[in-house]
Amino acid sequence: MENNSNKPSRRDFIKTAATAAAAFMIVPRHVLGGNGFTAPSDKLQIAGIGVGGKGFSDINAFHDSGKADLAFLCDVDDRRAAGALKRYPKAKYYKDYREMLDKEHKRIEAVSVSTPDHQHAIQALAAMQLGKHVYVQKPLTHDVWEARALTHAAKKYKVVTQMGNQGASNDGPRFVREWYEAGLIGDVHTVYCWTDRPVWPSGIPWPTGKAEIPKELDWDLWLGTAPYKEYVDKLVPFNWRGWWDYGTGALGDMGCHLLEVPFSTLGLTYVQDVQATVGSVYVDEFKRGYFPESCPPSSHATLTFPKTPRTNGPVTLHWMDGGIQPARPDELGPNEIFGDGGNGILLVGTKGKILADTYGQNARLLPTSRKDQVAQKYARVPGQESGHYAQWVEACQAGYGKKEVSSPFEIAGPLTEALLMANLAIRGADLRIDGKYPGRNLKLLWDNDNMRVTNFDHVNQFVKRNYRQGWEVKYNF
Repeated sequence: MENNSNKPSRRDFIKTAATAAAAFMIVPRHVLGGNGFTAPSDKLQIAGIGVGGKGFSDINAFHDSGKADLAFLCDVDDRRAAGALKRYPKAKYYKDYREMLDKEHKRIEAVSVSTPDHQHAIQALAAMQLGKHVYVQKPLTHDVWEARALTHAAKKYKVVTQMGNQGASNDGPRFVREWYEAGLIGDVHTVYCWTDRPVWPSGIPWPTGKAEIPKELDWDLWLGTAPYKEYVDKLVPFNWRGWWDYGTGALGDMGCHLLEVPFSTLGLTYVQDVQATVGSVYVDEFKRGYFPESCPPSSHATLTFPKTPRTNGPVTLHWMDGGIQPARPDELGPNEIFGDGGNGILLVGTKGKILADTYGQNARLLPTSRKDQVAQKYARVPGQESGHYAQWVEACQAGYGKKEVSSPFEIAGPLTEALLMANLAIRGADLRIDGKYPGRNLKLLWDNDNMRVTNFDHVNQFVKRNYRQGWEVKYNF
């Protein structure tokens, strides 16, 4: 257990924030701008929403690029914010992102969002509507409708965007695309992506025991858009991933890292149909449990994508989690590791196959004895995964449309929609109505323009969920 004895108290946080506010004299470029005037600081002024855990590593990467200042920090949990406040003592601290954006928007140029999935859309959209560039952790959103809204908003507000699937900046995805476009494996018609996640409790009932809310945590702010429920122990800071109200299961956690390779290689966009099967948990030797609030412990979703300019026909993509894996390809030696052991990506073409690990790393042709060489066609990102952050910072400094990034919402939005479509099928397969499971063994047909499933209306409730009163996500296309 982490020792909190040396972490600042709430009083210390307030004192630090007040001191930072009084001392803060750096003015970002957009406030002064024009007529060739140079601002006192030429570094990007970033506000971080969610600055513990992954959020802490995100803002550190922005800072370590040497081109950004962490001017404002926001977190609903003082315990999670402690490390960031210690490293960035001049940053002004808030608990409520709405207050921060309202009071400080003139001094903020860009916003990093690294909060639980159910808060991504409302926080990112609030920043975008103020004209702020945004970096949003994966998955981009919790719901299909939200992904479509953020994709549209990025163009509408002309802001630089990047999703936190840092593997998109690795060399591996670029190798795979160059091999594919050189014709080394022919036309890809089938893709497999798999993970050993979840590594958090799944397929379980909502806890019944009461727990005291930690004094450092604002529970109401943490819930945000989600339905109100009493605080339960061990949900924060990680196990929320296993609950549909907040997380998106194994797909949300790992899907963006694994599906990115086939998306960037094949030019995939929106699905035309999806189907799924799910694993069950037994409450005793003979009885299956039914816990619809919790993501299943394992699943297998099959998505069909229409033909793209880079394929000769439709593409079938299989997603597997909870330890389920596809059959080992014949070209892989008996002692060679399939993917990275727990996760992997396999592209099956008419002339060959490509295998890769998480983030597109260690991409290799099968059999691995193949050493075909092709000319480099796509520029590499300096620093690869770490360069993903610097790339966004530099693009923000250059301005909208001036510099390429690896995972703009133009790409990240459809990618996120695809994995959330798989979640529709997973939730549909686990939906019990009148004691039966009518969504099992169905192929859900997707009307992309109207964002609805046409042959099983029960799952359309998950395309855009009902938000808690006062926390509605509103956007007009």
